[in-house]
Amino acid sequence: MIIANIIALIVVAIGCINWGLVGIAGWNLVTAIFGATVGATIVYILVLISIIWLLIDLFLERGRISFRRD
Repeated sequence: MIIANIIALIVVAIGCINWGLVGIAGWNLVTAIFGATVGATIVYILVLISIIWLLIDLFLERGRISFRRD
């Protein structure tokens, strides 16, 4: 699960940067890269799945996200 957490965090960070750019500059990075195609939709779905994964993991780990083995 450690690798999944790291990947999910990276994907969520990309989503946050994208929406930050949309809010600040009105520029959508994902649309600029993929256009208004299925690729952009897949990126948004991956961001959704990633945040759901992190929230479930956070709940199961009682408030801790682990990036290393204890």
